Amino acid sequence: MTNEEKMLAGKLYDPEDASLQEQRTKAHRLCQEYNTLFDDQTDKRRQIIQELIPNQGKDVFFQGPIFFDYGSNTQIGDHFYANFNLTVLDTCPVILGDNEFLGPNITLATPMHALLPAERNLHEVAGKQVAFEYGKPLRIENNCWLGSNVVVNGGVTIGAGSVIGSGSVVTRDIPAGVLAVGNPCRVLRPITEADRLELKKELW
Repeated sequence: MTNEEKMLAGKLYDPEDASLQEQRTKAHRLCQEYNTLFDDQTDKRRQIIQELIPNQGKDVFFQGPIFFDYGSNTQIGDHFYANFNLTVLDTCPVILGDNEFLGPNITLATPMHALLPAERNLHEVAGKQVAFEYGKPLRIENNCWLGSNVVVNGGVTIGAGSVIGSGSVVTRDIPAGVLAVGNPCRVLRPITEADRLELKKELW
């Protein structure tokens, strides 16, 4: 297996592989270019996002600034919105569904490292200094809202229609249709018909 194949499969791989470095450099450059553009430079912004994230649906919007490690390992559905400062470390697949709403300062992080320092630090393999890592994919199903400053770790699936409260750190799967908050993130309660805006008279 190549290092890229190992990376995407969640196996130990060498992140300093030349091909992976080239892909990251391209993605980082595209992100930097996007981050220098103004909101009304829509055509140029769209071109960059299409090159950065080839696998995307319609009506995908990033307020920016953004940061992707690869972009090509991220899949986005239709009607996606991300506010300021989205970071996606997509060493493994990141799958984002339809009608997603991401608040500011969201981090989606798939990379994993050894817990033991001796395994995490640089060591020599075949005459080369290597710090192996691995990853775990993450998935956010359709119709989710992540509040500001949420971190989603690799290996996690957030079920359809769920809301993750601001500042939460999601370290385990979240079922569909719930409000979940905290660090680590835990289910607070189901989302029900009682949550309809039309019932909140103070808003009208």
